[in-house]
Formats: sequence, C-alpha cells, structure tokens
Amino acid sequence: MSAVSSTAHKNARLTRSVTLLSVATALALVIVKLVIWLASGSVALMASMADSGLDLVASSATFFAVRYAAAPPDAEHRFGHGKAEAFASLMQAGLVFGSAALIGEEAIRRILAPRPVAESGWALAVMGLSILMTGALIWAQTRLLRRTGSVAVSADRTHYAADLASNVIALAGIAAASLLGLPDLDAIAALIVAGVLLWGAVAVFREAADQLLDHELPDSSRARIVDLVLKDSSVFDVHQMRTRASGPVTHIQMHADLDPDLSLEAAHQIVVAAEKRILAQFPSADIIIHPDPRGRAEPHGGAFSETYEA
Repeated sequence: MSAVSSTAHKNARLTRSVTLLSVATALALVIVKLVIWLASGSVALMASMADSGLDLVASSATFFAVRYAAAPPDAEHRFGHGKAEAFASLMQAGLVFGSAALIGEEAIRRILAPRPVAESGWALAVMGLSILMTGALIWAQTRLLRRTGSVAVSADRTHYAADLASNVIALAGIAAASLLGLPDLDAIAALIVAGVLLWGAVAVFREAADQLLDHELPDSSRARIVDLVLKDSSVFDVHQMRTRASGPVTHIQMHADLDPDLSLEAAHQIVVAAEKRILAQFPSADIIIHPDPRGRAEPHGGAFSETYEA
C-alpha cells in the first residue's frame, strides 16, 4: 500500500471511530439527563435533554453516512458516494431547527407560568458531566477535521459546539434559579439555548449546501494546488481548474500547458508527477489533469470550458 493510500485508509478509520464516539456520547447523555430531568423538572435541563436526543439521531445518521460515503465508486456512482455526508448534515440542520422551536415554545410557557426547579444539585451535576463529555468529543472531532475535512463530522462538531454553549447556559440558568429563587431564569436560559441551536443549524445548512451545489474549495486550497502543479518548470501554466468536495473526497480537474513538442509519454510523466505532488497534500483527491500544447490548443472541453479561469 502506498503512503497516500495508507493515509487515506487511516483517515477513514479515524472518522469511523470518532463518529462511533459521538453516538456513544449522545446516548449516555440522553439517559443521564432523562433520569435527572424526571426528578428535577428543570425546563433548561429538559431543553438540554431534548437536544441530546436529537444529537443521538443526528450522530447515528452521521455514523452510517460516513461509512456509505467512504464506499468506493461503483457502476452507478462513478464519482463515489461522498455526498451522503452532506445529506446527513442537512438532516442534522432540520433536526436542530425543530429542536430549537420546541424548546423555545416550552421556555416561553415557563416564563408565563414559572415553576421552581427541584433536585437542583443533581441537575447541576449532570450539566457539569455533559459539559465535560461534550468538550472531550469536540476535541476529538477537531483533531480529526485537521486531517480529513469531513463535512459530516464538521456538521456534527458544529452541532456539539452549540450543545456545549447551551449546556453552559443551562447550567447557569439552573444555578441562578436555585440560588436566587428565581425560576424565570431557568426558562430564560432555555430560550437562549434555542437561539444558540438556531445559529448552529444555519452554519450546518450552509456547509452542507456548499457541497451539494459543488462549491469550489477555499481560495487558499486552490492556490496551493496550482503551486504544487507549477513546481515543475515543464508546466507553463494551468487553466480551467475546477474543484469540489464530496464527503471525504476532493475532486480536482484542470488543463496544464506543456511544450507542444513533447512526446505523449513525456507529457504523461509530467502529469503523473504533478498528480503525486497534489496527492501528497490532498491524499483523498480524485485528480484529472489534461495536457494542452502551449499556444496551439483551441477552446475545447464542453459546456463550461471557457466560462472562467483557474
């Protein structure tokens, strides 16, 4: 197995492990929060428990999506299955929107009809545990994203980052309601949680939509790809570069201007060397480089061939 293939395989294994950790974390938090919410009646804790329940659904979808997305291309999906990750992310965004609406509704009801928080000590303890577990998961997801850039894991991390903020807010609301004897603060904290969740859902939706609509890679990544190709002085320039992400795979296409007097074999060797340089930096890339004879190539390539520059 080549170094590039080994790296891609390791990244896929790490992604599977982190998504499994996400499911386990969500399941544990749902069980603990359910027990304590039944004892305390805290609406802030109820909001956090409901969000953890949606986390479990969303994380389970991500768990299966990343495995499907990593499946190799087949006769019906020759570009692979990577966009399954984006579909899972859209589902996450929808669930978060729904959760925020329900939590906001319940919070407003409690503001209009306040109710004291019982068993506040246990409620505070479970929120502290939730913060620690969520923080550990976000740390693991952040390390993975530095290696893979998985949009499904990124959406999951965005979701859990919103959870972390909401848990801190819920903790503050429960503590304030108990210590100050102001049950309204518990409901107000839940309302703030709903706002945080809405903000996170918008971010998840945007990232998933970018992949589904074949948004170009960031300018910094595109510039890096061009620099890697032009490291060989035999490549005079590149044009008609197209990039897009599809789950764990990055698709890269371009035309490279070469000496028109090169043999086909020599041109092929230059292109293959350029592909290897790109793969060293983007190990999960799918690359197509078309060699053009410099100064002699007429416009070609189909519908989008001349609509933009690299």
